[in-house]
Amino acid sequence: MDIAFLLNGESVTLRDVDPTRTTLDWLRDTQGLTGTKEGCNEGDCGACTIMVADDHGTRAVNACILFLGQLNGKSLTTVEGLAQGDRLHPVQEAMVERHGSQCGFCTPGITMSLAAAHFNGDRSHDDVLAGNLCRCTGYAPIIRAAEDAAGAAVPDGFDPRAGALSDDAGHDDPVRPRTSDALAQALMTSPHATLVAGATDVGLWATKALRDLNPVIFLNGVEDLQDIHIGDDTIRIGAGVTLEKLRGAIAPHHPHFAEMLRRFASVQVRNVATVGGNIANGSPIGDTPPALIALDARLHLRRGSERRAIPLESFFIDYGKQDRRPGEFVEAVSFNRQPDRLRVYKLSKRFDQDISAVLGAFNIQVEAGVVTDARIAFGGMAGIPKRATHVEAVIAGKPWSEATVSAALPAFAKDFTPMSDMRASASYRLKAAQNLLLRYWHEDQGLTTSVLEVQP
Repeated sequence: MDIAFLLNGESVTLRDVDPTRTTLDWLRDTQGLTGTKEGCNEGDCGACTIMVADDHGTRAVNACILFLGQLNGKSLTTVEGLAQGDRLHPVQEAMVERHGSQCGFCTPGITMSLAAAHFNGDRSHDDVLAGNLCRCTGYAPIIRAAEDAAGAAVPDGFDPRAGALSDDAGHDDPVRPRTSDALAQALMTSPHATLVAGATDVGLWATKALRDLNPVIFLNGVEDLQDIHIGDDTIRIGAGVTLEKLRGAIAPHHPHFAEMLRRFASVQVRNVATVGGNIANGSPIGDTPPALIALDARLHLRRGSERRAIPLESFFIDYGKQDRRPGEFVEAVSFNRQPDRLRVYKLSKRFDQDISAVLGAFNIQVEAGVVTDARIAFGGMAGIPKRATHVEAVIAGKPWSEATVSAALPAFAKDFTPMSDMRASASYRLKAAQNLLLRYWHEDQGLTTSVLEVQP
């Protein structure tokens, strides 16, 4: 495969390269750009953070799980390209002045995360740095450096997007389709190809499991899968929409869902991870499916010219098994616009950058004090994202009261037989699920403060 992009402002064309080689390995081993570090090699620590820019904006991403095949037509900036001659970038200056570097290993990645945020005018420094681990625990001076740099202007001439190439090479390339029509055709020819969208999951198949992913089809150039349509009656989200883009779009309609997404991995991961990928991988602890199931979402699938729509919950058949045929792909997910009663609760050992032990999504409709509809879905409670149908049946048609909620709690044991693992015991998961329903009722009654109300 031939791949063309900009590296620190200079044009690069790679010919006949393995498209699944990671950007981190290429930068360090081939280009000698060793400022980008390898820490975890799975997208968790942020030591490999770089900037990638295109027509959609400038984003901090993890180079360790970013394949070269995803770079075509992009502009890539590493820490070596941040300064302009002898003039440091404002973030670099602030890190020096505020003593933000201790051992220095993670400093380039931290600097790149802050520089991307600085360019975008993002001052939510705690969120920005959630994906960068400082093993020296030097966050206080790092935050002070971020605050200092935030007041400085973007340097004249510093624009990571400048001179970005067009991804023209992907127009007729079955490995890099540009439309869902071209993707459908490519999958009919190669139905068992590995689909690579954000690579935040698939990347680990290469870096940890050492799997050969070829043949591959890269989805990040399929523009019509990246649309969000908010109509009068329906919200439709393309499978290629990143979780960061979804977070901004969904916030006015279901803010609790958006707040949960703020805790989904890190900025670097959310900048590339997609809605379709989080659904299609079928993980029982994926964070978006329970919320979407609670919203009664429909999944739109395509195989060739044939399309079908199914309830999202029916897509998950068993652990590792989904209702998707060879050559079929997720095109979009949609749900009806509705009054917002959705609450999504993520329980994990750490607030940031952690996998859910339990995630509960509650969407209970109440009219005249009576429950008229209830959709409750969980991740982490079974081998698939799953509804609590017995619990729903107990409260449906009943007064919306603490007595009704308490009467429904034993029904959780009919819906779920959770497992014990490194994240939580089975008994903890069952008790936590019950308590989340109680929490939902208390918050709805104004008896406790919602997480949204205590954010700074």
